[in-house]
This record gives sequence, C-alpha cells and structure tokens, in this order.
Amino acid sequence: MQEDETVLGVRLPSPAMSPLVAVLRRMAVALLILLAMYALVLIDLEGYRDSADGAVSALDALYYVTVSLSTTGYGDIAPVSTEARIVNIVAVTPLRIAFLVVLVGTTLEVLTRRTRDAFRIRRWRDRLRDHTVVVGYGTKGRAAIRTLLESERSKDSIVVVDPSRTAVEEAALDGFTGVVGDGTRSEVLRRAGLPTAREVVIATQRDDTTALVTLTARSLNETATIVAAVREAENDPLVRQSGADVVITSSDAAGRMLGVATQSPAVSALIEDFLVYGKGLDLYERTVGAAEVGQAPHAGGEIVVAVVRDHEILTYADPRAATLQAGDRMVVIRVQRPPG
Repeated sequence: MQEDETVLGVRLPSPAMSPLVAVLRRMAVALLILLAMYALVLIDLEGYRDSADGAVSALDALYYVTVSLSTTGYGDIAPVSTEARIVNIVAVTPLRIAFLVVLVGTTLEVLTRRTRDAFRIRRWRDRLRDHTVVVGYGTKGRAAIRTLLESERSKDSIVVVDPSRTAVEEAALDGFTGVVGDGTRSEVLRRAGLPTAREVVIATQRDDTTALVTLTARSLNETATIVAAVREAENDPLVRQSGADVVITSSDAAGRMLGVATQSPAVSALIEDFLVYGKGLDLYERTVGAAEVGQAPHAGGEIVVAVVRDHEILTYADPRAATLQAGDRMVVIRVQRPPG
C-alpha cells in the first residue's frame, strides 16, 4: 500500500505524447518490421515454394510476410531451402515476436507502467540530495522557480509540492518533479525528499497554512534554509517562530512598491531591476576569500552593501563590518554588461 501511494503521489517529468502520436508511432514500427521481413524474403525467393504453382513472386512474398506476421500461417507458401529456413529461424521468427509485441504494446504498457514508475521514483529518490522543495505551484511559487532557474539552478534539482493534481501535472509538463498532497503533512514532504533538501520555498495561499507547512518542514530538516511568503505582516513573527529563516510579506512589499513608484519612478525602476536576475543590476551573495580576510569590504573594488556574519546582516554603515573576518559573506551589487 505504501508503494502504491508513493507511485500515485509522485509525478516525474516526462515528455507529453498524444494518443494519436503514440498510435502512429506504433504503426510506423509495425510497418518497418513488415518491410524488413519482406526484404529478407525477397532476397531468396528461390528458397520458398507455393503449393499452388510452385513459384513465388514478389506479390506472393508480400502475402507470405503478411500472413506470417499475423500468425495466421495458411501453409500454402513455405521455406524449403536450407538458407531460407535458417533466415526464418534467425530473423523472421524474432520479427514475428516483435510485431506481436508492438500490437499488444498498449496493453503491456498499462501493465508495466506502475512497475516502471515505481523504479524511476525509487532511483530518483536515491539520487535526491541538496535540492529545493517548493510548496505551492501558484503565482508566487512559479515566480520563485523562474528566479532559481535564472540563477542557473537545474530543473531536476527542484521538487514541487501542491495539493492540486492539476498543478502537479502542469509542473511535470514544465519539467519538474511534482508531489501531490498537503504540505502540512510530514509524509507528503518526505515524498518530496525534504529531509535531504537544502532549501524550502513555501508559497501557499493562506498564512495559517504557511505557518503549519513551515513547522512541519523544520521538524523534518533542522539545517535547510526555509523561505516563506505571507500575505499579512502580522503573521511574520508566527511564521518565523515556526522555523522560517526568511519571511516575505507580499501585500506590504507590493504596497511599498506602489508608494515608491508614485513618489520616485526612478527608484521603483531600480528596485524592479534588482528583482529581475541577469539583467542590469543584480544583488548576489558570496563567501569572503582567504586573501580578503582582514581587509575592508570595498578593498576589492566591488559595491558591497552588507556583510553577513554569524547569520547577522551588518550594513555598510555598521562599524563591525569595517574589517572582514573568516567565514563572512558579502552582499554585492553586480552590474550585468549588455552583450557586445
């Protein structure tokens, strides 16, 4: 029962194929098998005998191939020479079997799909390490994933969790592994490999759900970075107490952006630029190198806006950030040069 639930709950990405395309592909394979067998018979027409008139023509050969592949086998045309019989043993008989497999391929596919999916999921789970779990494949979740991809994160390192089967199917079509289920349940998050995840992005529709998902995620993984989005600022402390490292207040952020745009369109444009990774100005965080320890943050010529030390953010105006220490990280503004 546990394995069945896992197979039904996890949706691995796979190329979409319409039923018509699948049928046409099977027909093409069957036609190739028929043509291959027809060519083998044509090469040695003298090795076959027709009980009606003795001789076997090209049309007779096509008739023989057709009835042989369909396993009807009337027996009116048969291989008589040693060479023809060897060809039938070595090549024609395997082609008959392959033809039958193509004909019943749809049935075989249905029967083996669950076993194949279970094998793929087991192999996927064994290789799952240091990935990102995104809970919620709505507007916020998709935007977060786009940013991760722009930061050169691969699709196979992102796992989507959503209670909607339709949303998970869409995620699979987009190339992501999806898990159908309630993110507040530890079993669902385990299916997504959360105990071995490096980052968790929580983008649910309700703040109370966000707090419960955060609490569950933190109980399964004490070291992962958990980033959560809430609609109301008053719920920020609750989500942080539940275990979130970073909480984004979407409604307040949008309101501040509207206010800034009204008073200073240029500042609003710069903020918008920072939010789009890979174009114009980018904020990124990097580790301080050994040669930089003991120096000022700006000694390397970069535009440093903050220093992260022991999980505390020290702004450029903080005296403690005047000298870099081992283990520090710097938040730097990087200018993306236009091509050419």
